[in-house]
Amino acid sequence: MQLVTTADGSHTLYAPLFGEHYHSTFGALTESWHVFIGAVKELMTSRTRLTIFEAGFGTGLNALLTCITAMEYRLMVTYHGAEKYPVECGLSDQLNYASLLPSDHDPRTWFERIHRAPWNETRKLHPFFYLHKIKTDLTSYQPDFSYDLIFYDAFAPEKQPEMWSRELFEKLYTNLNTGGILATYCVKGEVRRMLKSAGFRVTKIPGPPGKREVLRAWKD
Repeated sequence: MQLVTTADGSHTLYAPLFGEHYHSTFGALTESWHVFIGAVKELMTSRTRLTIFEAGFGTGLNALLTCITAMEYRLMVTYHGAEKYPVECGLSDQLNYASLLPSDHDPRTWFERIHRAPWNETRKLHPFFYLHKIKTDLTSYQPDFSYDLIFYDAFAPEKQPEMWSRELFEKLYTNLNTGGILATYCVKGEVRRMLKSAGFRVTKIPGPPGKREVLRAWKD
């Protein structure tokens, strides 16, 4: 793993195994706020609690921003994150996200707790955020929980094609609550077609720097 500084000053990791970065090099923090926390805020206009599933837990950045958002808005969040290749704590300690976020939310403490929470157990990080990290291969994982929101943050289809299949999207559709969203940065035509075939209503929204558009896939 290689530590990389992105255009907004926040870190990402480069994974030689996949030849891919975990986050956009145009801005890791900027991308996560826009693609994933934007979806949280879209749903919280009509809900006081959310169940979230992240496919590709990675650096824990999306979990950190969700944890802070839950605390700020008093939004009750149950957060499940699935990851086959967990980032080691020694490496996550080098990531600079906490130093770039408002200190009044104590992001360093939450980021440390997120990465040091045991796998395959539920942990209460604060009264509004419950974390359950799942060490698993998503292609064989059978969720036993229903979700309001799915963060689909796997590596790109050409780097990790097994993570972008109609069968997997059908499984996730089944486990998504009505009115829920699957949010992803990927807008490739083949991905849109697979999501539609799985039952989703697919829409595009403007993307963050470096991405003209990103996807919201709804279960009506």
